Amino acid sequence: MTQDLTPAERAHADELEAHARAGRVLPLVFDAPRRGKPPRHWADLEPDERRSAVATAGLPAFRASQFDRHYYGAANADPDTWTDLPASQREVIKATFFPDLLHEVRAQTADDGTTRKTLWRLHDGNLVESVLMEYGVPGKPASGTGRHRATLCISSQAGCGMACPFCATGQGGLQRNLSTAEIVAQVVSASSIVRLNNVVFMGMGEPMANYAAITGAIRRMVGDLGMSARGITVSTVGLVPRIRALSDLGLPLTLAVSLHAPDDELRDTLVPINTRFSAGEVVSAAHDYFETTGRRVSIEYALIRDVNDQAWRADALADLLAGQGRGTGWVHVNPIPLNPTPGSKWTASRKRDEHEFVRRLQAAGIAATIRDTRGQEIDGACGQLAAKER
Repeated sequence: MTQDLTPAERAHADELEAHARAGRVLPLVFDAPRRGKPPRHWADLEPDERRSAVATAGLPAFRASQFDRHYYGAANADPDTWTDLPASQREVIKATFFPDLLHEVRAQTADDGTTRKTLWRLHDGNLVESVLMEYGVPGKPASGTGRHRATLCISSQAGCGMACPFCATGQGGLQRNLSTAEIVAQVVSASSIVRLNNVVFMGMGEPMANYAAITGAIRRMVGDLGMSARGITVSTVGLVPRIRALSDLGLPLTLAVSLHAPDDELRDTLVPINTRFSAGEVVSAAHDYFETTGRRVSIEYALIRDVNDQAWRADALADLLAGQGRGTGWVHVNPIPLNPTPGSKWTASRKRDEHEFVRRLQAAGIAATIRDTRGQEIDGACGQLAAKER
């Protein structure tokens, strides 16, 4: 709740909101501050490390599989409730292996309760968000049709160093990277509510700028939580070397590229990383990812009124994606109506412009679907809730 915020957190929130409204230009930040490192957690440990950690703590080896069954198998993060552990050991086990990493500050719901956005405070006071979206929920028309499924959107950093001017998170700057366990904890928390079909790294932060932690979290999701790698999407604004590294990971993950403009002149402004890696370089790396993994790439494109939503830019985007012999079958474009920050100069496209943009892409043979927007009546856009609550 807002009354739980410290004066420093509240002051920083005011600064974030002012930046987002002004569309302030900030520098790119690749190296995250090292301050605020969280305590080691069970989810930070690889399987072989868990066994040795249990032995070092003077516990019998079978405790490792016990911990895995509770934390990963049952999505239960509270050792105080694990009745198969001696009561006298639970407090020590919790302190040693399961320290509290996330503290819920506030939750907002929308779409008849099927969209839930949670604001988390980390151990050092930084704030991050996750969004749980359920679809096809019986008796909940706002959740849409089809089979019941659930997608979780998670954060990989506190803040973001990519400085995109239309994004509340990007305008707030980068506070620090999340640890593997802080990322996994978001997934475990949601898994305690509903079975997850998909996890998308599309919350706060640039996932590829925290590569070691996100790949560690992906290993936990696939190897420990039993998720299909095909249900995990990693987004990026275009860190080309990390796209190529992800290709070599050997997992059929989905790559999503936040392109937002087909031409370097505009993309330099909307997505400042473009000054390091051009739109053409990013698209080339994304196509190579498809060639290596066989996984179709998603192109995320936030439609901003009178900025990047012109019909000629749709034509230019189609040419860029299909150029150099790439063809059209390797990619799917998700035009996204911008969910603007209150007071920002950036706003969503007109419906007629959205439809014409998609029509142009489809006419060129590019698969394109307007992204379903959830949480419009709450602070649904990335970083909005954190900016309001700090």
